[in-house]
Amino acid sequence: MSKLTLDRILQSQGFGSRKWCRELITDGEVTVAGAKVTDYRQLFETDGLEFTVYDEPWLYREHIYIALNKPSGYECSRKPSHHPGVLTLLPEQFTWRDVQPVGRLDHDTTGLLLMSDDGAFIHAQTSPRRHIPKVYVATTDTPVTGALIEQLLSGVQLHDEPAPIAASSCRQLGDREIEIVLEQGKYHQVKRMLAAAGNHCAALRRTAIGKLTLGMLDLDAGEWRYLEQAELDLLVPE
Repeated sequence: MSKLTLDRILQSQGFGSRKWCRELITDGEVTVAGAKVTDYRQLFETDGLEFTVYDEPWLYREHIYIALNKPSGYECSRKPSHHPGVLTLLPEQFTWRDVQPVGRLDHDTTGLLLMSDDGAFIHAQTSPRRHIPKVYVATTDTPVTGALIEQLLSGVQLHDEPAPIAASSCRQLGDREIEIVLEQGKYHQVKRMLAAAGNHCAALRRTAIGKLTLGMLDLDAGEWRYLEQAELDLLVPE
């Protein structure tokens, strides 16, 4: 457990500069355990600390781990260039906390996206050495065939790659729908693999990372929520 002054607590949680956090407190905009606190130097235990800012409740979190059901038309970048960034779908203070996407999805790809301010977690999740499977469902331009699945499982040659790249598993879901599981994170990988196999990806969504599935989270497009420890454990490879 650790004790911090209230202004440092608010700053750590992304409510702005320390000066601004002090003004929030002295202006009477912060309550702790239902009581208004106006002394920014007051100390509080951070573990399990609940407080409100502008009457909105918050729980102190040393780091935040977020699952977002990414909609189409958003860039996974802190400095988007052509489309809105995914951070615009989150509370403003998450930007102050340096929350960032864990890996990337193309602007037109939808589905499960992790976000965090924990650098070690981000590195672990994106490291190719971890072999964390990611599940994608692609809608194809032409019908899925057995030959297409066989090619994806045996490996297809991508431009600038030294050796063929294969899907960990692959199965047909519909006439023009296919599920592909990958353990790599190459640029536009699913789209490029389908093109190399003679088809075209018309739409793509990520449905799972490790054993954490989008279905478990019950999120509509554009919605997000915190991940708790039991859900984070599902992201650890076996």
